[in-house]
Amino acid sequence: MNSNLLRQVPIEQVASNVVVQAGFEVERLPASAKWSFVTRNVAEDDISHAAMLPEHTPAPGDLILARVTKIAQQTRLQLRSERRSQLYPEDKVVVAFGNRYAPDQYEAEVPRDLDSCHLVAAGGIAAKALSKHCKLKWPTALRPEGYCIGFDGRVVNLRDYCLPESPLPSAQPTPVIAVLGTSMNSGKTTTAGALVKGFTAAGYRVAAIKVTGTGSGNDLWTYADCGAELILDFTDAGHPSTYKVPQAEIQACFHRLLASVDANPAIDMAVVEVADGLLHGETAELVASPLFKQRVDHVLFAAGEALGAVAGVERLKALDIRPIAISGLLSASRLASSEAELETGISVLTKARLEAAQIADLLIR
Repeated sequence: MNSNLLRQVPIEQVASNVVVQAGFEVERLPASAKWSFVTRNVAEDDISHAAMLPEHTPAPGDLILARVTKIAQQTRLQLRSERRSQLYPEDKVVVAFGNRYAPDQYEAEVPRDLDSCHLVAAGGIAAKALSKHCKLKWPTALRPEGYCIGFDGRVVNLRDYCLPESPLPSAQPTPVIAVLGTSMNSGKTTTAGALVKGFTAAGYRVAAIKVTGTGSGNDLWTYADCGAELILDFTDAGHPSTYKVPQAEIQACFHRLLASVDANPAIDMAVVEVADGLLHGETAELVASPLFKQRVDHVLFAAGEALGAVAGVERLKALDIRPIAISGLLSASRLASSEAELETGISVLTKARLEAAQIADLLIR
């Protein structure tokens, strides 16, 4: 279907949920459709209808209307209202295409057409699952019923709703503490949230940012619970996820998010979480970039065990980065913490210590 032709042909209603446009039947979005969390910046009134558009190649961030065909691993969908909705077969959902890289869950890629696909993240990411962790089921199955089309005839994409670019760098950039880790589920979000809570207790007004990862509400809700006054992630820069996103775009995303923080006079400091581990391609390139070193004042490193902490610290040392502290899952064990401290010479801080107001004096002298 020619999207330019769509703009020229008026919509003629032929049924309660179907319209004819440019000679094709297209479906209006049903009022009962469940809008996923990653669509939270999209104005529902901007969507005219759903259409298959066989000539359009799916792209990350494209919004689609899909039907749930089989419930598997994902039994609930995170809604834009921040509620988790139980999923049932035949439910209609509004989700976004996106790639996914999650060693503890799935690897998935945006499909080449509107054939069946999967709900690979409960925040509302649709893709073709390529592999899974052995402890998981395959993800819940979806059948796309059309792209979400705006009144201008174009496929609606998350990029249409991203934060504006800052034309000039800030004269006084906001101080930034970044949280890195060994891998997924090493304790990065818990560490970042605890930092937010501790600095908030010390009287700081804190922004919390997740610069890479897969669109989901879980981490952002953690930041909110810990007291962050401004919360942003890569979806606010127009990316449903950052897997397979070119490094230049990831750095542009990082800059855009920090520029929004810099422009907010109510914020004293920012805590930035970088998803996955140092071996993940996008993470490794971002951490090695001049932009990261220019904007990040301090780094905390989260690890699941002492050996991971030692390896991570050595890898960062090669990039001329020395973590100001270590935390993560290993901090729950006094023995593991002692091993890490002995080998690295860097203090291991527990969640309780990070949450205390004294953390500001300890980390920022």
